[in-house]
Amino acid sequence: MSSFLDVPVPVFIGLTIILFGGAAFMAGQAAANSWRPAWNAALNAALLGLGDRFLCYALFDGPLLTLSGYLIHTAVLMLFCFAAYRMTLARNMVVQYPWLYERSGLFGWRALAS
Repeated sequence: MSSFLDVPVPVFIGLTIILFGGAAFMAGQAAANSWRPAWNAALNAALLGLGDRFLCYALFDGPLLTLSGYLIHTAVLMLFCFAAYRMTLARNMVVQYPWLYERSGLFGWRALAS
């Protein structure tokens, strides 16, 4: 499993999921709170993926320039980022326009029935 991730599993959990996952979550919230498009959140997650790969290399002797490692780590970060983006956007739509929308689950909203 660690050869698939290019770093040991505890490093992946600690660095990618906890540290950079939290940063990706906050980046998704920031993009949604400022009403930016979803591609802005994707760009933030891609840049966080670069930072994650560099710290894996610098701190834990992981390989720096591997496409598979970057794609896996960035995919996890994009998952966190887009989840936070949709949750925050759904909350903002309902709070901003309470006469038009109501919550529909954790990630969505729907028009109020007339």
